[in-house]
Order: sequence, then C-alpha cells, then structure tokens
Amino acid sequence: MAEGGNEKLRGSTPSVFISYASQDAEAAQRICEALRAAGIEVWFDRSELRGGDAWDQSIRKQIKTCALFIPVISHTTHDRREGYFRLEWKLAVDRCHLMDANMTFLLPVVIDDTRDDDERVPERFREVQWTRLPGGLTPPTFVERVQRLLSPETSTAIRAPASGLSAAAPAIRRMDRGARGANFAVAVCGTVVILALAYFVFDKFRISKHIAAPSASSVTARSVDTTAPTFTPPPHSIAVLPFVNMSGNKEQEYFSDGISEELLDSLSRLNDLQVAARTSSFSFKGKDVDISTIAHKLNVAAVLEGSVRRSGNTIRITVQLISAVTGFHIWSQSYDRKLTDILKLQTEVATSVAQQLEVKLVGDEGTKIELGGTKNADAYDAYLRGLHRYEEARNREADYREALAAFDRAIALDPNYALAYTRRAAALDYIYRFPDDPNVRPAVLAQAHEAAERALALAPQLGEAHMVLAYTYYRGAPDLAAAAREYERAIALAPGSAWVQRSFGFFAAKLGHFELALAAARRAVSLDPQKALTRQVLAEVLIDARRYGEALTVLEDAKVLSPGSHALESLMQGALVAAGQIGKARMTCESPSTPLDDDDRHSCLALVYHALGRQIDAEREMKEFQAVVGADGAYDVAGIYAQWGEKVAALQWLARAERLHNFDLLSLRVDWALDPIRSEPQFKAIESRLHFPP
Repeated sequence: MAEGGNEKLRGSTPSVFISYASQDAEAAQRICEALRAAGIEVWFDRSELRGGDAWDQSIRKQIKTCALFIPVISHTTHDRREGYFRLEWKLAVDRCHLMDANMTFLLPVVIDDTRDDDERVPERFREVQWTRLPGGLTPPTFVERVQRLLSPETSTAIRAPASGLSAAAPAIRRMDRGARGANFAVAVCGTVVILALAYFVFDKFRISKHIAAPSASSVTARSVDTTAPTFTPPPHSIAVLPFVNMSGNKEQEYFSDGISEELLDSLSRLNDLQVAARTSSFSFKGKDVDISTIAHKLNVAAVLEGSVRRSGNTIRITVQLISAVTGFHIWSQSYDRKLTDILKLQTEVATSVAQQLEVKLVGDEGTKIELGGTKNADAYDAYLRGLHRYEEARNREADYREALAAFDRAIALDPNYALAYTRRAAALDYIYRFPDDPNVRPAVLAQAHEAAERALALAPQLGEAHMVLAYTYYRGAPDLAAAAREYERAIALAPGSAWVQRSFGFFAAKLGHFELALAAARRAVSLDPQKALTRQVLAEVLIDARRYGEALTVLEDAKVLSPGSHALESLMQGALVAAGQIGKARMTCESPSTPLDDDDRHSCLALVYHALGRQIDAEREMKEFQAVVGADGAYDVAGIYAQWGEKVAALQWLARAERLHNFDLLSLRVDWALDPIRSEPQFKAIESRLHFPP
C-alpha cells in the first residue's frame, strides 16, 4: 500500500514514494517519519481502502513523478500473492525501463530477515542492493543517503561514469555487468549505499544505525594508506549495544536496557566468546557513534544491536549482528514471544549469535544461558526494574534500597529466582559500604550472606553468586580463606565476566598474588575498557605491587573516562607520595581545584608536610583528618603514623581498626604505608589473626 495521500496534497510531486503491504504500515510509518523529519517530501497514506479510479490515477501519477521509490519488503509481501502494493511495484519497474541505467530510483528496504533472493520480489528489485531497517528503524545514515541522492550534485554524480573502483561516487552503481552476465547489460536502477571498496566485491550487506557513511576523500585515502594500523580484534568477540525502546513510552527504557543486559550476560557465559561488559557497551547509548568507532574502542569483531517493543506480556525483539571489521550485516532476525518465554528467547538468540560467529558450543550451552533465570513474567519485570536502578545508583543507600525493593518483589513472585537473590546480595553489599547509619552494618551483612547462599543453593554454577558470597566473607570479621575459595569458584565459572575479573583482581592483590591479580585486572579492562572503575582497580593492583609509574599512567587513562573523579584523584595522590614525588603531590593536594574529598586532602597533606619537614602543618592536617573520618578512619590513621615513624601510635590505631573490623584491613599485607611497622611483633600478630590464605 502506498502512503501519503491524506497527509499531502494530491497534486504535489513527492520526492520519495513508500510502497508497502498494509500489515507493514507501522514499520513504513517509522521510515516516513524519519525522512520527513529531515525535510524530505514523502508520499504516505494510511488508508486501507482505495478511493476508486481517481485514487488509482493519483498513485500512478505519484510513482511516475517521484524521485525515489522505496518498496518495503517483508515476510508479509512474500506471503501475499495479491495486493495493491504489487501494482505499485510493477509501475515502478515499468518506469525503470525508461531510465538511464545509471540512475538511482529503486531503494528496496527490508524490515525483517527476508532473503535478498526472494523469488516473489520483482527481478529489478533483486538486481540492486537492499537496505536492512529491522522493524522500520531508520538510522540517520540512511536519511543522509536519501538526501544526497535527492541533491542535484548527487544526481549528476550518479550519471557520471565510475572511475576504476574508487568510492568517490555518493552511491554504489550496480555491480559490474560483465561479472553478472550479458542479461544484466541493461538496466539496474541503482541503489543507495555509501560504503567502502569491499562493497563492490561482496554481494550482500546490511545497514546498521551506527554505520557511518564515509566521505569520498576519506575512503580514497584509506584505500591507499598502507601505514594505517590493521584492526585485528579477537575473532570471537562481541559487544551488545543497548536495544532501542520501541514501546513509545520512555518509562519502558528499563525493560529494553534490561533485555540487552540479560542477553549480554548470557553470551558472556559461553567460554569461547569474549563479550564487552555492560558499562562499556552502554557508554555509547544515545550517542551518534558509528560501528567502526565502537568496535575499535571496545576491541570487538562483531556488534549486536536491536530493538524491543512490549505490549503487555507480549514482546517483539529485532536483532542484527554486524561484522565490525567489514561493516557488513552477518545476520538478523525478529522474534515475537510471550514474556513467559523470555528464557527460551535468550537461549535462541545467544545460540544463533554464537553459531554465526562460529563459536564452538560444547555440551548443554542452553543451561548456561538460562542459568538462574525465571519463567515468571512479573518477576522478570521486577528484576529488570531493580537492575536498572542498581546500575543507575550513585553510592547512596537510598538508591540501593530502591533496587533492593525491586529484587525483593521479584523474589516474592518467584522464590526460586537465583539471579534476583544474587543482585539482592550485591545491593546489600553496597548498603553495607555506604550506610546512612553504620549501626545497620551487621544486620545488612547477614542478609547479604543469606541471599548469596540462597542463590547458590538454587544455581550452584552461578559464578557471580560465588563472588558476592566472597564479599560477605571479607566484610565484618573476615574469613579470608573462605573468601578465596568462593573467588576460585567464581573465576572458574564466569571467566567472561568483567565484574568477576575485576573483583578477583582486587582481592588477589590484597593476598600478594600479584601475577594473578594483574592478569585478572587487565582481563577486566579488555572486557570493560570504557569503565573508569575497571582501570582504577588495575591501578590499585599496580600500586600494591609497588609499580607506581605504571599505576600513574593507568590513572591518567581512567581520568579521561571519568573527569573530576574524587576516587581516582585520591588514588593518584597516594601513588605520587608512595613514589616519592612529594613536590607534585603537595601542589595538587593544596590546590582547591583538585577534586579531592576533605578526608583525602587532609591525609595527603599530613603525609606531604611531614616529608617536607613541616611537622606542625602535618599534625594540623592529621587532626582535621581524624575529625572528618572518625572511627572509620582508624586504619588510615595507622598508616599516617607509620609513615611518620611513630610506631607505637601506628600499632595502637591498627589494633583499634582490628577491633572495629575495618574493611581496609584487607590491605594489611600489601599496603605501602604500613611498611615501616611490618617487622613489629604486634603487626605480625594482627596479620596472623586475619588468617590470610597462602
């Protein structure tokens, strides 16, 4: 069905005519709206019924005079043997016979996974390249191509003869006629594509909303630049971008984001597949960044993107897999499912992606993909709401309480929902770390431990659950041997999780296992390169290993990702003091423009002024520091006294930190600030009581 009559004067001449089957009206309207938003005139009417001969004549006139004809191809057009759209297609093909063979007139668009060689599509349509716009999602790159084709300069360029294999023309002509045989010596009506030289060689491609249209000069320059570095990401690597929310309600954003994250987590459980972590993949949300840039930043060979439309307990998910190396679409598919089938859907999509990437699937991979999930639609919805709040939280108890309430609702709806218990434990751990009232810590820690154990009782192979259980063992009165056992299980079961790798790297460094810690921390950075915290942990591991110069370099990289971060600046000042760069540390810690919390500024200056022989100033800063941190700062006070050479005071404050179960005691074995008192018997006694595993 053609679109446009009742929204446009019938006597006017449109730039673009969209032809579609009535069942595809929703997708066609998205394409129309995207083009119109750019000021392009489109013939588009939403009427199911034709208005007799006059209407028929009007449509014939529009097809005869339009500049570009966009047939919307789908399973519907394949299945329908009859329909008004077929007359429109015939009229467009007939018009092609009157055109210069190099003119671009036909722009076939496919809104699902219909094959390019569909025998029920006119041969003329099959002779030109197709554009894939799943569900009618129309990226700016497609709109820009249409605009260029409608411009006078482009029209001239289209008719100009090609110069060798240059990509300078703004649209690819049909493929070389000699290679296609004499039957193609006449007439291919052109296509709308602006991609690189390889597109002349391959006979298929798909357009992603993130694929940029390079300029002629940039393509030509790349084709002759033999010094440009080759992009060689790991072959079995992928990023899952946040799916587009097509529900027409911004409040449903949590749902589309959650679907994306759950699929990402499912894929990360496949041992032979490297999956970029959520933080890095989602860092491009809402940004106009092309696939190539995303792939280079995340160092992945493929990108999965898609859209989610929800109506009650029914969802439609459209996904497309794109090669980041070639820019070609590898695979696309649309799914219509009940929300109760979400686990099966995750398995189906993840398995298809793995197969397309030629990942070796061993054993029952479906069990890994569905691990810890639920078949209860309401529980799943509550879990996704909690996940969204958890990811958006800003180290405030109130934020994690909101996430906790959603996870608790999910558990109430499905008491066997292991993933909900895992996230419940993680949310409680954050509340333990950032409480409004420190007195709640013992009860919160007990609840976190119980939730993690329940998750493992339901899903013993859930690596993240082992990790959050490990948290509970080194909070409060620590059991570091038990924590080490849980980390060992976590890293074995979830080697593809940046969350697990980062956490394990941090813990292993505190035990003094620096080679293991650095391997895990660097693996975390490779999986989650856009997350500042991941680089922060790597820097902390390097500091513990006394590799201060490397740590400072990593921190500079992290600050690019998170400008103004107080945590990064604090770690940097500590590294400068440890490395003996006292002058630089003094300048930055004294400067009001340096983003430091008051306690970190005072502790830094207490160390710096002592090193510079300004003891009165140092003692003033120590008093200020103690006033800010109170009892929670006992461990750090011990470190400052140790650096001052006041061993008795240092050991007294360290004993106080032990009585208070200060979390920072985990660093006792490797903390550079405590080096002056390591040989003291009291220090050795405290270390012994903490039972560090070998």
